[in-house]
Amino acid sequence: MKAPSIIALVVFIILAILHQDVWNWDNANLVFGFLPVGLAYHAAYSIVAATFWAIVMKIAWPTRLEEWADESDHS
Repeated sequence: MKAPSIIALVVFIILAILHQDVWNWDNANLVFGFLPVGLAYHAAYSIVAATFWAIVMKIAWPTRLEEWADESDHS
């Protein structure tokens, strides 16, 4: 495995663990005076996860396969 693949796998596992936010289940505090902590956590988590997958897509996209498919179409 290449280093970027291993890093992506490790970050994926960390995100999977962080998705189970058991530490916020009984937290009744509000963020900005109106937003429950659990909802604010998941909003931030969603932004981090979307950014992570955008980076993974940019780094790990199979461009060689795409180039091969484009070459096949023109012949």
